Amino acid sequence: MAAKDEPVVIKKYANRRLYNTGTSTYVTLEDLAEMVKRSEEFTVQDAKTGEDITHSVLTQIIFELENKAGQNMLPIPFLRQLISFYGDQMQMIVPSFLEQSMAAFAKEQERFREQMKAAFGKTPMDMMKMTAPMKAFEEQTRRNIELFQNAMRMFTQIPGGMPPEKQETPKKEGSEKADDLQELKEQIAAMQRKIDSMS
Repeated sequence: MAAKDEPVVIKKYANRRLYNTGTSTYVTLEDLAEMVKRSEEFTVQDAKTGEDITHSVLTQIIFELENKAGQNMLPIPFLRQLISFYGDQMQMIVPSFLEQSMAAFAKEQERFREQMKAAFGKTPMDMMKMTAPMKAFEEQTRRNIELFQNAMRMFTQIPGGMPPEKQETPKKEGSEKADDLQELKEQIAAMQRKIDSMS
């Protein structure tokens, strides 16, 4: 049994079965998805080798969810753009950018939930009389869409590390990589400032 402050260990066996060592029960990918939604920390280990395979299992959960009818959340242009970054010089920066973007998005969602809880924590009749919560919902939706559009715009503008209008004639390879990295850092910082100002 894992300590309360430690992630639960899930063991994956050769027959693809998943075993929750915290509850001593077999679980499914859907069970793990629910644990993620409840913010329960866990790691997945190969039962035979002890190798940490959490990343591949979480990716598998997303794959399963995306294949369920009506649950597609990742737009095709985003998936294409993401695939194009594999093996690119930006690959090492993309994870931290996505992590920061999702953290900012989650922060906005939490604030919105608190607003809705304060507004709808009343009787059904009171809820029907209120128009302000719906305006808040519309505003929050608009801001979330704007946040992701800005993130997507940044990705599409820098296929080679810089916006097309700022690309220059080729330089020495080391100098070009340093310039690209600096430009990217500046753009990420600018994007972070936009996200902060929106929240």
